[in-house]
Amino acid sequence: MAQTTAAVPEPHPHSQPHPHPHATRENILFGGVYGAVLACSMVAALTQYGHTDRGSRRYDALWLLVTAAASALAHGYAHYIAERAPHRRWDALRTLRDEWPLVAAALPTVLLLAGAGWGWWPANGVEYAAFVLNITLLFCLGLVTARWSARSWVAAMVIGAVDALLGVVVVVANALIK
Repeated sequence: MAQTTAAVPEPHPHSQPHPHPHATRENILFGGVYGAVLACSMVAALTQYGHTDRGSRRYDALWLLVTAAASALAHGYAHYIAERAPHRRWDALRTLRDEWPLVAAALPTVLLLAGAGWGWWPANGVEYAAFVLNITLLFCLGLVTARWSARSWVAAMVIGAVDALLGVVVVVANALIK
């Protein structure tokens, strides 16, 4: 008895559930690292010109928030265009929404700068606190990622330290270039 297989028609691509490839743990970590490095680099670049009064710090906070949002939009748009697959009606907005970790990672620095602008702490020298904050964030992201990968605590601490060091190198390079 010969077995025959009938061709099963493929369902229409718009009728299939569409997974969110960017709403993953990797996307959260990517956005966190990208946002922390962006925030640190922006603070270094904005402080380079010596404007450290309260008004400048409020402006810096706003500028960092706008830059983080623009970077998230650009990254989400690049994902949307690069996939070149049939898209459903709201896929573009979903793809942009999935870039929230980048903006979220920049928010602590935005609040630090805004707080200096509102007089909660001195506006002069707040860039050092922002640098420490973001390098600590990079360390924590490296540590968490290593632990998620079932690494020992010692290995995770080393990986976190190396990630923080790489962040310092990237931030210093960005500050020198700008």
